[in-house]
Amino acid sequence: MNRKHKHYSPQIINSPNWLPLLIIFLVLSARLIAQPRTDSFLMTILANNKNEIFQQVLRDPQTYRLQIIYTQINRDKRNTPSFKNYYFNYDPDLYFNPASTVKLPLAFLSLEKLNKMRIDGVTKFSAMQFDSSYEKQVKLHSDSTCQNRLPSIAHFIKKALLVSDNDAYNRMYQFVGQQTINRSLREKGYTDMRITRQFMGFTPEQNRHTNPIRFIGDDSRLIYLQPAAYNPDSFYFPHEVKIGKAHFDSNDRLVNEPIDFTYANNLSIEDLQQLLQSVLFPESVSKGQRFDFTKDDYNFLYQYLSQFPSETNYPKYDSSKYYDSYVKFFFKYGSHQMPPGVRVFNKVGWAYGFLTDVSYVADFANKVEFMLTATVYVNSDGILNDNKYDYDTIGYPFLYQLGQTVYQYELRRNRRYPPQLSRFQIEYEKRDPSDNRPLVREVDN
Repeated sequence: MNRKHKHYSPQIINSPNWLPLLIIFLVLSARLIAQPRTDSFLMTILANNKNEIFQQVLRDPQTYRLQIIYTQINRDKRNTPSFKNYYFNYDPDLYFNPASTVKLPLAFLSLEKLNKMRIDGVTKFSAMQFDSSYEKQVKLHSDSTCQNRLPSIAHFIKKALLVSDNDAYNRMYQFVGQQTINRSLREKGYTDMRITRQFMGFTPEQNRHTNPIRFIGDDSRLIYLQPAAYNPDSFYFPHEVKIGKAHFDSNDRLVNEPIDFTYANNLSIEDLQQLLQSVLFPESVSKGQRFDFTKDDYNFLYQYLSQFPSETNYPKYDSSKYYDSYVKFFFKYGSHQMPPGVRVFNKVGWAYGFLTDVSYVADFANKVEFMLTATVYVNSDGILNDNKYDYDTIGYPFLYQLGQTVYQYELRRNRRYPPQLSRFQIEYEKRDPSDNRPLVREVDN
């Protein structure tokens, strides 16, 4: 029978068994005909920057897989913020590799899980030891970059946010567990977000297994044992995603085929924007979207989302390599210094030619604030995993120009009520000049 002309009876269509399938069909059909969203207001702002590289990328958003969300924040007389998103080429189905941006939800979910566990003596600062119970799992019993030389969730979050450390992400993934990660995100409304992989070259089956973990006290006694876990849940992969014309495989062999991202981590830049907004401005989202944090958790995150590696004592990073704007893409290019009075609360990711940044920018000197989220793909030779990307020639200069274009617009924009930003004014760490410990010069990120 020709399925295009097949007719179903109303009784079958209205059957409860068919209803979920019908909803999925309608959602997918709507996405197939949907066009990328671009707002003329944002286009006008971006058109004012005549920089050659900047305009080159803007003129060809499909080649560069460019997506931008500029979030304007306005305050009322009680300092309550309201948010308005403006989009450029936004398409939730236009895949980009999220790379290290997935460390942002993992940091949030790790703190939330600790609070939901409610186990005496177990906090974000508690010492942890990771054992192995499945193939290729790696033990971790100590961390030389921590003051007490023992790993903790707090230390993993610091390393993930300050310099985008990969092992910190893997350990948070192992602590929360693949099942809890994805169920928790769906419960908060992030139905298209999918986090299935550690940064360890594991197979899909190996990623379903997570390590047994011990929380230990100051006297090395066991406080709590979290057993090894396995995720039996299935995942929905709505469409095939293949990028590039060739790639190098794990054995450094050239494969003349696109790289397959179908089963990789996945999220949209709007998901990223909402995640960051939900933590910086929890009152602006529904209760179901908020994370179960204490006041101290919020303060801790605000500090390390915005603190510079040069201000951090543990780990003691080499600030000549991990400079102030190292993971602040909208301020990174050119000078390594941030403008006086400006702090960026953000998370970046870079891999396979993709560069992504989700940021909240606060200028305390000029009383300016805004959010900016963007992703761009810069890989002119079309070969992935060859470590030959156009980061320095196109990617970083473009994101810097984007950040400065929006920042300069915000500096000029009239506000009826200037924001009171005291909640984001942090007392940051200071390095001890007499501290002669070796610097951390190499990070897997």
